[in-house]
Amino acid sequence: MTKKAILSSLPWLSLLVALGVQAQPGTATTPGKASAVRDSEIQASEQVTVRRHAKEWGISLEEYQRYQTLMQGPLGVYSPNLDPLTALGMEARSAEERDRYAELQVRAEAERTRKLLAYQNAYDAAWRRLNPGGRRVDLSGIEAPAGQLPTGTGRLGLFVKPNCPTCDSRVRALLAQDAEFDIYMIGTRGKDEMIRTWAKSVGIDPAKVHAGKVTLNHDAGRWLKIGGQGELPALVREVEGQWLRR
Repeated sequence: MTKKAILSSLPWLSLLVALGVQAQPGTATTPGKASAVRDSEIQASEQVTVRRHAKEWGISLEEYQRYQTLMQGPLGVYSPNLDPLTALGMEARSAEERDRYAELQVRAEAERTRKLLAYQNAYDAAWRRLNPGGRRVDLSGIEAPAGQLPTGTGRLGLFVKPNCPTCDSRVRALLAQDAEFDIYMIGTRGKDEMIRTWAKSVGIDPAKVHAGKVTLNHDAGRWLKIGGQGELPALVREVEGQWLRR
């Protein structure tokens, strides 16, 4: 019997030949090699994601990687929701860097405002179409005199956002005046713990919350729905059927 006939007589080898599989020395993939291949593929995918995020923020890959490193340290612990431009600007290594990130952030916020206003126009048109004659909330009304709270029969509402020192100062000022008001935080993505942590950091007494003197709420789109525009914080109050912003 020839060597070829002997090999062909082996059932398993015949099956491999029928399936078109050829055994070659040194080509078997070990578990370690398979794991390395998977790790390499994951790293490549993560690199693509990082490059995309860097492009979205208008910064280089190296800058975005530095942002990720910064957020793994104390900065990320104290301010876990900082965007790349704010984080890099706060931790800038020179005045030139700080100015550059500030300019990038102004451009980014201007673009965001443009989109927000475009959507607001669409929302207004939809309101007029679907609810003709309905009363809209007006946040562009008369401002209260400096140092005084708006007067009226309605309850105060304060719209704030995370990582906003001005928002924190406004809350503390209202607390010092023993005002009763409702807080609406934008950008929480429904995370209660985020609001609780923030409330503790600005010194809101839990007893006031339990008593209803101060309420903590997710914005849940209210700011946009009432036509909110401009910088935060925004202190509003209903006076004679209209919302007036301080």
